[in-house]
Amino acid sequence: MFDEEELAAIRETREEWETETLAEYLEYGERSDRFATVSNHEVDRLYTPEDIADLDYDEDLGFPGEEPYTRGAYPTMYRGRTWTMRQFAGFGTAEETNERFHYLIDEGQTGLSVAFDMPSLMGLDSDHPMADGEVGKEGVAVDTLADMEILFDGIDIGEVSTSFTINPSAAVIYAMYVALADKQGVDREQVRGTLQNDMLKEFIAQKEWVIPPGPSLDVVTDTIEYAVTETPKFHPVSVSGYHIREAGSTAAQEAAFTLADGLAYVEDTMDRGLDVDEFAPLLSFFFNSHNSIFEEVAKFRASRRVWARIMDEWYDAEAPESKRLKFHTQTAGQSLTAQQPLTNVVRTTVQAMAAVLGGTQSLHTNSYDEALALPSEQAVRVALRTQQILAEESGVGDIVDPLGGSYAIETLTDEMEAEIMGYIEEIRELGDGSVRDGVLDGLDSGYFHREIQEASYEYQKRVDAGEETVVGVNAYETDEDPDLDTLHVDESVQDTQLDRLERVKDERDDDAVTKTLAALDEAIENDENVMPYIVDAVKAYATMGEIMETFEEQYGQYSERIGLA
Repeated sequence: MFDEEELAAIRETREEWETETLAEYLEYGERSDRFATVSNHEVDRLYTPEDIADLDYDEDLGFPGEEPYTRGAYPTMYRGRTWTMRQFAGFGTAEETNERFHYLIDEGQTGLSVAFDMPSLMGLDSDHPMADGEVGKEGVAVDTLADMEILFDGIDIGEVSTSFTINPSAAVIYAMYVALADKQGVDREQVRGTLQNDMLKEFIAQKEWVIPPGPSLDVVTDTIEYAVTETPKFHPVSVSGYHIREAGSTAAQEAAFTLADGLAYVEDTMDRGLDVDEFAPLLSFFFNSHNSIFEEVAKFRASRRVWARIMDEWYDAEAPESKRLKFHTQTAGQSLTAQQPLTNVVRTTVQAMAAVLGGTQSLHTNSYDEALALPSEQAVRVALRTQQILAEESGVGDIVDPLGGSYAIETLTDEMEAEIMGYIEEIRELGDGSVRDGVLDGLDSGYFHREIQEASYEYQKRVDAGEETVVGVNAYETDEDPDLDTLHVDESVQDTQLDRLERVKDERDDDAVTKTLAALDEAIENDENVMPYIVDAVKAYATMGEIMETFEEQYGQYSERIGLA
């Protein structure tokens, strides 16, 4: 971007500045001997055109909405439409969560995002012994289609986009939503939303699973294949780096492992015989946004560039939508503090700003009291208002990629891209040229766990040593206990849910349930796509647990085994 004479002149004036201006101030010292991001990536004092001398504008940046999408997924970005404000919500019974959904819609939220309780996440019915004490506690309990009907009572799912944060039993929730669309008379082709459904991430970081990795991958690919023909506006997988980052990874590891998981799904679906441009546009991504604002912006920009280049060069994708990385962002839950919880409002604002400056398509802002309990109504309102102030008052969305061209941002983006690609190439080597096989090998050998564990350990050491400041935790502490009115889920929720589940079982056609579950069992055994059979089962009011038990009977339960090599 600069010729040699210009660079030489800049170099000469920089050296003069260092000698004549900077040196005098350095005599007084600086705050630290070393400045680094949350991921411990060292940053320089100053960046100049020298740092981006090799940058090719057309190849490396381009224009928004065009390859390599560094400057944004779409040409107008937020000048055309503000990002989707999608607050995560779910607790207690379907009735209570439905009430919260209506509240959020009335407050201006533009997309719904469902949080499920632990039994639902693990594919267990509320009357399972292991569900005792957990029903409705950290999300909404969903056992049958009856719960889904109540959850969306008074909400036209043909008009709203819904995100479902669920993984081992994601195919069942997806089937329930398809069945609900059929009951509401909504054309399946108009159903919009996103299913997290990222099982590879589960084995890497979040640790929620039922059946082993190989069969789990098969079910994910079934949902992708089914969505292509049945729900073409619905994203069947949200490839999720969020939980990888929450487990303690660096920003580069988060991006690299997430993109590698996405590439694994691409390869597995292509092996089914689908053309990459048939299904790749339906893949979406989900990232974390942490405190180091410039590192996060660089991560988002680099991830778009890496995805576009790999999809083009490795998989011969031709459709722009196959190469256009689209993602949801959630602010960093791991960064929230129980101490002085109102400071979390500021953390969330900084993180949300990074996500918007980095070009996210939708955003969830955490509530300030989430380190203490499920978010209260007031805290949810503040979190949503944070997004609305950014969108309506700050002007941050008025310029497309406003940090593009910054010497610092472009340098950090290049460095982030190089680190991401280094990890992806390493994973590909583990699989002898296949990213999918590399991811599966990495799960079996403990590669991902070791990488994340080391990063997490190093971060905590810096916090403990005071090298990393956490306001209210290891600096600026007070002895005051937070006096907050936190959300409490009443114990009666479990009784209410068990009564409904018993009622559904009493009223349903048991022969139809038995028949649909037998058909599902046969489909699994014959390696058929399981989605049509799960839809039939949920329409017969088979329970979440009954359906997941069918998979367990075929594949067995999974217990993690991490190799030491």
